[in-house]
Amino acid sequence: MSRSADWWRDAVIYQIYPRSFMDSTGDGTGDLDGITARLNYVAELGADAIWVSPFVQSPMYDFGYDVSDFCAIEPMFGTMDGFRRMLERTHQLGMRLIMDQVWNHTSHLHPWFAESRSSRDNPRADWYVWADPAPDGGPPNNWRATFGGSAWTLDEPRGQYYLHNFLTQQPDLNWYNPDVRAAMLDIGRFWLDEGVDGFRLDVINFLGHDRSLADNPLRPANMHRPAGAEPKDPYFNTINSGNVCRAEALPWLSEIRAMLDEYPERMALGEISSAEDTLAAASDYVHGSDRLHSAYNAALISHEPFTRGGLTDVIERIETLFPDHRICWTFGTHDFPRLKSRWWNHGDSVIEHGHSLDRLLCLLLVTLPGSTCIYQGDELGLPQAQVAFDQMQDPFGIANYPLLLGRDGCRTPMPWNADAPGAGFSTTEETWLPIADAHRPLAVDRQEASPDSLLQFYRNAIRWRHESPALGCGRLRLLPTPDPVLAFERTHPDQPLWCAFNLADHSVTISSPEGFEQRAAEHLSPWAPKNGHITLPPYGSALLAPSR
Repeated sequence: MSRSADWWRDAVIYQIYPRSFMDSTGDGTGDLDGITARLNYVAELGADAIWVSPFVQSPMYDFGYDVSDFCAIEPMFGTMDGFRRMLERTHQLGMRLIMDQVWNHTSHLHPWFAESRSSRDNPRADWYVWADPAPDGGPPNNWRATFGGSAWTLDEPRGQYYLHNFLTQQPDLNWYNPDVRAAMLDIGRFWLDEGVDGFRLDVINFLGHDRSLADNPLRPANMHRPAGAEPKDPYFNTINSGNVCRAEALPWLSEIRAMLDEYPERMALGEISSAEDTLAAASDYVHGSDRLHSAYNAALISHEPFTRGGLTDVIERIETLFPDHRICWTFGTHDFPRLKSRWWNHGDSVIEHGHSLDRLLCLLLVTLPGSTCIYQGDELGLPQAQVAFDQMQDPFGIANYPLLLGRDGCRTPMPWNADAPGAGFSTTEETWLPIADAHRPLAVDRQEASPDSLLQFYRNAIRWRHESPALGCGRLRLLPTPDPVLAFERTHPDQPLWCAFNLADHSVTISSPEGFEQRAAEHLSPWAPKNGHITLPPYGSALLAPSR
């Protein structure tokens, strides 16, 4: 594994959801040894790093995002020795391992919370966010939990409400308490000492809260919802300024960064997706050298097909807010419906040209500046799985059914072998979530056997990204093109690149740049300029380099 202090700036990160990647034991649930067995696949894809969703001890009310022991492996996933084998194999293959850390809250079964709720004067009484009831005996204010209902639950023995921005089983830690912060930093050091290369910090913009406990204001009807927000989600009926993206939390990031800086070449990637202005908030979290290294960009997690105007606005803001490109682009994670399916209800043309659209999205992702994250299965073009109510596992989906269908549809097991029992994910057909029939024809073995498959396209595109000096950290300059074509130049003294994307379901002819020709990536984009013009088919992309 080559070493570079800033490897994370242009890394291709592959997200692994442990429950659904590979089952090595035949119990229907993925595990760490399963991940280790399939790491060759990730390396062949071209990933620089893997981000592994939580695998530490948890009662699994939220599938690992409710931690009961931050420094122990959850038995359903394996052992500490299994973790070390996974880490060693990751490094042998030249990749780095980014570990999910859930530092905003714990499980209600964590020993810290058991002690905190036991009285108002015990040593950890102030380790969580407690508040007296309102005069009517109800919650202290109108704050809502992201999973539905009030963000407050009454603990009758203590006679106070505790804050939980997510499930009632996920009480929020009180980051105003220095002992809490010290404990979390020690947890970070534990895993860095084990050799992990960085942390993905879950919902890091939820640290802190308005200590006055004032109500959150109602959202005006004409006010937009954040990128990726479900249009019908009642959580966004208010402007959640009292418990999200608090300015008081920014100095705590410096403490996290100082801890990471004790270890060479380590990094922190922040999940910041619920603020009113997501990009501005994410910029705050990575501004300067004493905060996080990079942040997720949720702007591409869209329920509407991309337009030239919309993407231009996002890119212009990114260039302004992130001049050093400390941003990670992604089309989705384990928390959002798969992108292709989010667009399918916008007409038959999207389905008709789905083959081309998949490839356009891949090329857009690998040509934008900064790092990029691919969620497992997106490289196969998996659509959102349809999970019946009696098969659902996600507490968010179950609690809000049928208004919101939850996250199960993007978490179903990886299809490795189209015709094998359990699709090659498991030796049993009774997997923790059902394997979608629509996923079997898209299985890895089928796509590896086809030179024209989307998987092979992703492999080629990522290889080309690694070989192109203008990509990753090169500058970006938007170019004036007519709607619906988005075009930009990735500048570099050795090999600048000209990239154009037709975001429509019909062909478009545009002017091509003087002195550029189709020699950048013929295997990815065969369309070449002719007589000063280039014609892009529906959802076609052009990638041009300077003429020799």
